[in-house]
Amino acid sequence: MILTVTLNTALDITYRVRSLRPHASHRVSEVTERPGGKGVNVARVLAALGHEVTVTGFAGGHTGAVLRSMLAETPVAPVARDRGGADAPGALADALVPVSGATRRTVAVVDERTGDTTQLNEPGPQISPAEWAAFLGRYQELLPGASAVALCGSLPPGVPVGAYAGLVRAARSAGVPVLLDTSGEPLRRGVAARPDVIKPNTEELAELTGSYEPLRATQDARRRGAHAVVASLGADGLLAVTPEGHWRAAPPAPVRGNPTGAGDSAVAGLLSGLVEHLSWPDRLARATALSAATVRAPAAGEFDPAAYTELLGRVRVTGAASAA
Repeated sequence: MILTVTLNTALDITYRVRSLRPHASHRVSEVTERPGGKGVNVARVLAALGHEVTVTGFAGGHTGAVLRSMLAETPVAPVARDRGGADAPGALADALVPVSGATRRTVAVVDERTGDTTQLNEPGPQISPAEWAAFLGRYQELLPGASAVALCGSLPPGVPVGAYAGLVRAARSAGVPVLLDTSGEPLRRGVAARPDVIKPNTEELAELTGSYEPLRATQDARRRGAHAVVASLGADGLLAVTPEGHWRAAPPAPVRGNPTGAGDSAVAGLLSGLVEHLSWPDRLARATALSAATVRAPAAGEFDPAAYTELLGRVRVTGAASAA
């Protein structure tokens, strides 16, 4: 079982409008809703790749109830992981901790004329000390059965800024590999706890290291404590610096569409490759293809299975393994 942690879950709402204009009224041509938050997105992709996944974190209020209902109804169809045939469908289990506050909503407004997306993210519910303690107990219960852990996203109000650092240390103590995908001070403190993998984008990496040069910043992030660093370079793919070597992975051509959730799909590709003991180049190829297929999908946070299968064999991975 792979465990994903989403402390700030969300109900993701996507509006599509013909053309987004400031200070104007708009007719919405299409509305979609889906359970969200970074770790929830990761879990959905992992399940589609045939893995058993458990989702934990917080959910509360009417929005949280809708999220949990939709999560229970999530269809899990088999998708080919690699260049071979289809895999068996996975399973997705709900281990979210209830809270008194209401789960947040995120709103993505897609401009159909340009393809651009405007994102509005609510802050999330206030988490009480008792609710945080209940989550920590749930996390410790789930860790022994986990093959890997993903710690993803922002922290809701009331959660200690060093929360991820503590969760990383708990996973390491249990012998469970852990991937951290967050930003700002939670990332800075989390890196110091020595996670197995971090996956920042270029802005998050620059905030952590002070450098906008991807290779230099990625190497610096490793020196700060991360065992391996995989940086999202947007349309240019992924850059990985690991003890085994360094590589760059890029889609065959720029992909146009809605980038919401693309980084989460990349995390799912990396994490599934880790538990399947794939080589780093194969993990990066999968993560890059999943990310690009998510950009191509019409709804935020979904991925296009046909596009994924088509792109997987065309991702370019360059680099070299470290000398033995």
